[in-house]
Amino acid sequence: MQMVEKNIKIDGEKLKHQYAYRMVKRIFDVVASAIALVLLSPLFLILAIAIKIDDPNGPVFYTQTRVGKNGKTFQIIKFRSMISNADKLLARLKNQNEVEGAMFKMKNDPRITRVGRFIRKYSLDELPQLINVIGGSMSIVGPRPPLLSEVEQYTDYDKQRLMVVPGCTGMWQVGGRNDVDFDEMVHLDLTYIQNRSVWLDLKIMFETVKVMIIPNGAY
Repeated sequence: MQMVEKNIKIDGEKLKHQYAYRMVKRIFDVVASAIALVLLSPLFLILAIAIKIDDPNGPVFYTQTRVGKNGKTFQIIKFRSMISNADKLLARLKNQNEVEGAMFKMKNDPRITRVGRFIRKYSLDELPQLINVIGGSMSIVGPRPPLLSEVEQYTDYDKQRLMVVPGCTGMWQVGGRNDVDFDEMVHLDLTYIQNRSVWLDLKIMFETVKVMIIPNGAY
């Protein structure tokens, strides 16, 4: 992959004064997420049953500490796509990381269950994050919320990703996802932060629906 030039400088004062945008974004997040949770409740039930049948030893939902706006941590909620002791096995797989930079991705990760592979491919495992959106720790659109271990490896340039509320989807997810390395992901996220608007958010949401129907690199 091509080297990404690290030349984006986010204006923190400009972000603070985006009052109208932030208000519209928050109202839309809450209303859209609440409606989506109601409409998707039958799908949630089907996925919950499938997850328990596939691996009855673990819970349906998986929570994990992530880093949000200004470095504040929160618990992200997802459908469980891995075996119940997946976190304990991660250390053994670190040397098989297939993504450069402060992020772990492995295409044929042995920790992923059969149902988990399917729901990851179509991004269904991330639907419970709508609960995070209603709670305010996440937005529908924004940078991917990183792990604490990832942030520990961030440079000051990378930490600019943490200047806004993280999202369920964003430019990284629709721009290649796991086919994109860490530096490119940071570049896409900072490009979004620098240019974010209601229209850009709507465009990313539209592209996200397309990606869920025709996956672009999720695993």
